[in-house]
Amino acid sequence: MRPGEVNGKDYFFMSKQHFLQMIENNELLEYALVYGDYKGIPKQQIKDYMAKGYDIVLRVDIQGAATLRKILGDSAVFVFLVAESESELVMRLIDRRTESKKALLVRVATAKEELREMKNFDYVVVILLMVMGN
Repeated sequence: MRPGEVNGKDYFFMSKQHFLQMIENNELLEYALVYGDYKGIPKQQIKDYMAKGYDIVLRVDIQGAATLRKILGDSAVFVFLVAESESELVMRLIDRRTESKKALLVRVATAKEELREMKNFDYVVVILLMVMGN
């Protein structure tokens, strides 16, 4: 858990043992080891919201998108979110103040690699930084 994150709001945090048990019980729609942490999407959570008639938006990384594409095929829309430039991405990561310098370098290198996968998405959305004046 990073500083400021809240269990049940930002993510659902659990022990590694509990997470691995969920994998063993086939309770996750998709999962991956990302930057040394397990992350995944519980099937039951998706089922509960779909039963209420909600549309589902999942925020996943490249690995998750590839897994979901295999599972869902054309029944889902895949959107790639990208910062307007590499320098903007780096500044956003620095401003978060959640990673060490080493971790920051790994994230930037990973982001560069992930850009190569953009072609596998249905849409690309460029996130622009808003500038405001007085």
